[in-house]
Amino acid sequence: MGAIYIVWLRQMKRYIRSRSRIVGSLGQPVLFLFALGFGLGPVFQKAGGGNYIDFLVPGVIAQAILFTAIFSGIELIWDRQFGFLKETLVAPVSRLSIMVGRTLGGATIATLQGIIVLALSLLFGFFPYSILALPAVVAIMFLVALLFTTLGTAIASALEDFQGFQLIMSFLVMPLFFLSGALFPIKSAPGFLIAISSFNPLTYGVDGLRETLTNTANFGLGMDISVLGILSVALLVAGSYLFSKIQV
Repeated sequence: MGAIYIVWLRQMKRYIRSRSRIVGSLGQPVLFLFALGFGLGPVFQKAGGGNYIDFLVPGVIAQAILFTAIFSGIELIWDRQFGFLKETLVAPVSRLSIMVGRTLGGATIATLQGIIVLALSLLFGFFPYSILALPAVVAIMFLVALLFTTLGTAIASALEDFQGFQLIMSFLVMPLFFLSGALFPIKSAPGFLIAISSFNPLTYGVDGLRETLTNTANFGLGMDISVLGILSVALLVAGSYLFSKIQV
């Protein structure tokens, strides 16, 4: 547990020192809230969808978490390229502890990003339906962050260069986001999109956030938590195996 805490603490110190990273990662969520929230809001309301800001905020929070969590894998490649990872791996601790510590650190950072976006959404007129549901909101954020941090770390463990990681992430991240129901109601989409979205893990993260923040959902909180939890454990096992095979 001590090794896990030390690795987690190192991740957090990196995040705190990188103010430009914190500010830069908030630009896209704010742009979505401003441009889509106010631009498409009247259209969404006329179509009978209600307040689009209320619908959009859970999706934008999930987007902020997704981008921050999955791109945390770049830090692993960075450490590998510049020799920092070698210093960590030669320490008398198990690679599993290092992997878990990095994953928890990345997930904590992504969760903090989600909380910041939620706070900023208040400036755009969004309010959660119940303050008492906020602990559940943070729990869903952490599950989403844990899932995609593990995915990013697993992919980074199998790669050795930034270019390959960025190509794979660009190919993966945007479809995950746009096919998650973050920007449009899944239940009103064509059948083939509904089928694709049901296999998208981010769909259940968006749905869980939407239920805890606005009390509306498609699958139910139990289903959302089950899918996110099972996939997180499966990816953590796979990621730990790939991480154990890293050669430095």
